[in-house]
Amino acid sequence: MKTKLIFWVESYLYNPSQLQNLLSLFLLPLSWVYCFAMYIRFLVQKEQDFGVDIVSIGNLSVGGSGKTPLTTALAKNYRDAAIILRGYGRSSRGLVVVKDAKKILCDVSVSGDEAMIYARKLQDALVIVSEDRTIAIEKAKEMGAKIIFLDDAYSKHNIKKLDILIDVKTVNNRCLPSGAFREKSWNSKEVTLVRESVDFTRKSTLKDRCDKMSLITAIARPQRLDKFLPQVVSKNYFPDHHSFTKEEVQKILHQDGSESALVTYKDYVKLEQFNLPLSLLDLELSVDENIYKTIEDYRAKKN
Repeated sequence: MKTKLIFWVESYLYNPSQLQNLLSLFLLPLSWVYCFAMYIRFLVQKEQDFGVDIVSIGNLSVGGSGKTPLTTALAKNYRDAAIILRGYGRSSRGLVVVKDAKKILCDVSVSGDEAMIYARKLQDALVIVSEDRTIAIEKAKEMGAKIIFLDDAYSKHNIKKLDILIDVKTVNNRCLPSGAFREKSWNSKEVTLVRESVDFTRKSTLKDRCDKMSLITAIARPQRLDKFLPQVVSKNYFPDHHSFTKEEVQKILHQDGSESALVTYKDYVKLEQFNLPLSLLDLELSVDENIYKTIEDYRAKKN
């Protein structure tokens, strides 16, 4: 029931039916109130300069947009970098150093799936999860970071930073609860807007391919994977950040008669502990040089 509700909400926010669109219009007054409250929140917050280069990679709407692969692609080009994120879906609370400059310091249940992706893919970067980004920034500075990438921090208007926003296309561009937008791009706030297929492109690599594979994934808006998929026996969608059990995966593989579970990296870091046959659909980004230039221009101006 919970899973059906989550996917109904995703449909309502991004591709509403006629009935869902009527509900969206009915809730529009609440959206106006919410959006106005977010604007007032933006106006009253004052930027704090932490004395370190900070780049936020985010988007304005709820759900997936490619923040993690874009942040990974950008951070690979810098030494003494740190990644800071909230750590959705983790069992821990407070500030946790997931990885220092040398090794991973906790397991995926403590870090959350996205933080573990950064820890695995960024060999030299620090990775920190914390609900309070300001405390995490100070910790990253203490550990030697010279540039900090914030995952999904556009709304942290109290932090002086370069904001890079991924433009996510949706037919429903209203604020919550009528639409998918958590906040708008305010006219007085400078942002760099980037678009898929213009400023970055995705490239997929399939590792450990099998003849019969079942797609098992827990990412937001999983239909985004369709254009990258090989032939699969079935598609099995779970809520974003879902914590899998071994029995769930075994049941699907048994029912389908599949040789392996086809998973994204976000799923892989949670499923590898079960020692089940996995095929990895790894999606990485090729980033336009203009984005790197934007970051370097920001750093040169700031320093």
